[in-house]
Amino acid sequence: MRSIFFLIATIISFSGMGQVGDMTTSLYDSYSKYKEPSLDKRRIKHKDIQPLIFKLKSNPAYTVQKVGKSIKGKNISLISIGTGDINVFLWSQMHGDEPTATQAIFDIFNFLNSDDFKAEKKELLSKLTLHFMPMLNPDGAEVFSRRNALGIDINRDALMLQSPEGQTLKRIRDSLDADFGFNLHDQSTYYNAERTSKPATISYLAPAYNYEKDINDVRGNAMKVIVFMNRIIQKYAPGQVGLYNDDFEPRAFGDNIQKWGTSAILIESGGFKNDVEKQEIRKLNFVSILSACYTIANGDYKNIPIEDYEKIPQNDRKLFDLKIERFTHNLLGKDYILDIGINHLEVEDENHETFYNVGRIVEKGDLSTFYGYDTVDATGYRLIEGKVYPEIIETRKDLEAMDIYGLLKSGYTYVRLAEFSATDKDVSVPINILGKDQKVPGFYVNIGNTPNFILQKDGSVDYAVVNGFLINLNTKETNFKNAIYYGK
Repeated sequence: MRSIFFLIATIISFSGMGQVGDMTTSLYDSYSKYKEPSLDKRRIKHKDIQPLIFKLKSNPAYTVQKVGKSIKGKNISLISIGTGDINVFLWSQMHGDEPTATQAIFDIFNFLNSDDFKAEKKELLSKLTLHFMPMLNPDGAEVFSRRNALGIDINRDALMLQSPEGQTLKRIRDSLDADFGFNLHDQSTYYNAERTSKPATISYLAPAYNYEKDINDVRGNAMKVIVFMNRIIQKYAPGQVGLYNDDFEPRAFGDNIQKWGTSAILIESGGFKNDVEKQEIRKLNFVSILSACYTIANGDYKNIPIEDYEKIPQNDRKLFDLKIERFTHNLLGKDYILDIGINHLEVEDENHETFYNVGRIVEKGDLSTFYGYDTVDATGYRLIEGKVYPEIIETRKDLEAMDIYGLLKSGYTYVRLAEFSATDKDVSVPINILGKDQKVPGFYVNIGNTPNFILQKDGSVDYAVVNGFLINLNTKETNFKNAIYYGK
């Protein structure tokens, strides 16, 4: 097997003809071997990663240190591997509801611990020392919240340093005097690559260190590594990479870490169609981070022109989960042509471990400059409010035995059920459930309302929207997750 440095050198042709080489292709294709199976959902907690960290303590290749505590006393660990002179510092989940990179970090540990690419990894770790701080905000992770237990955003605490988590991050950065720092986050799934319908699945940023957005060697090196990662990720998510906004934020850690002399690189995990738990995006993090480490180790990034950084499209925020275009809506006896954008909001259980969706209309009017993960051209269709099925269904089992698609075809988006658990808000059949004496919720095509309606054209009902999920009634194609129980 060829040296890793030769393999990575083949990945990029710096004349602009990017080629993905054997190494990153192998990493992507064999990823399932390294994926940590115990972290398969976004809502991971501090207790979920402790056994994995404990296991690393017994491996002499690693140095595992408790370097801080959260406000509620949860340990924050620093995990280091390698003997190289170049220090690379990676921290994740300073926002508790942004776990994708935390999962990828433990995938990287599994890769480093594997028998694969032994010679390549030996050479890599002789050049670099990697320092990982997974889950900087464990109190926020416990309740799947951006903020810490004090209620502040740790990423706006780089100056006042009132949070123990922020104090830990600053102290470790200073003690390492790291050459490169990776600030690992999640962003909204509704970001798109500017002027395209493609989601910004991965977004990068070399944060500015002043209002003028000057570029010195420190920031320039971060830009070059980002260009390298972008060229790698384009093979697996073409057109789905964006640049995060680079306006200087004097309170933010990334901006200040750049100012303090560490080449800071922000990686934001966004959206990917039909990847609610962000497992494909987790895989892209794995490939992106390891690819960056290899180019930092061999120094090839130094030859990349900084100008290529600005060629990456900017982030925009013009995506909906569902966009319905040019349907006819009657109001007070007059027809109007409208578009609507619908998103699927997540409502958690009390333990912050699972969730169900509630659909919401979030925009309406002329949405011709917006996009949808799913888009329906409803030209010629009338939007008609869903009806309530006239008979009361006795049990959930009776409901599941019915022809639900037939009910939807007949314009029914609600049924009344005599027996149903009021604690179970997650309805797995594609029709909403009312209590037996309950009236149907009023529906208007207004922002903030839950969309339950049919689309009818020339007397034929071809589509139903149930709790914001589109159902093609002719093909039965749908990405339906749940309807809603409206009972009390």
